[in-house]
Amino acid sequence: MNSFVHKTLVVQLQAGDTDRFSVLAHLSYDAADPFAVTVVFSHDGRVLARWQLDREMLGDGLRRPVGVGDVRMRPQARGMWQELRMEFLGDARADGGRHHAVVFAWAPGFAAFLRETYEVVRPGREEVHVDDFLAGVLAGG
Repeated sequence: MNSFVHKTLVVQLQAGDTDRFSVLAHLSYDAADPFAVTVVFSHDGRVLARWQLDREMLGDGLRRPVGVGDVRMRPQARGMWQELRMEFLGDARADGGRHHAVVFAWAPGFAAFLRETYEVVRPGREEVHVDDFLAGVLAGG
């Protein structure tokens, strides 16, 4: 059985007061880290940002508003187009504010990716091998 899922989707990025523009979202899931989904945003071959998201939060964000910290998600409709709105707050800026970006993704694409991850590790069946993790930390790795 495959323990890794990868999908690349075109999403719309809005940073600050700019208009939306298309970037790629490279989604990956590894059963070795069953609670996390990694998203790498790129444009013209350059990595713009890399975020590790909670898989359950991502699923919840497709149905209702979630998040109170650096990452917030909610479903949003634009006519017949169903989107997942993801808001990311980054590092502090010189003016005292924080970098801020909003990504709008086609919700059915994210839902399909999550269904594939559920085939690898069903929700509620995630396991964390704490002893292995602690041995790695203590060994310096």
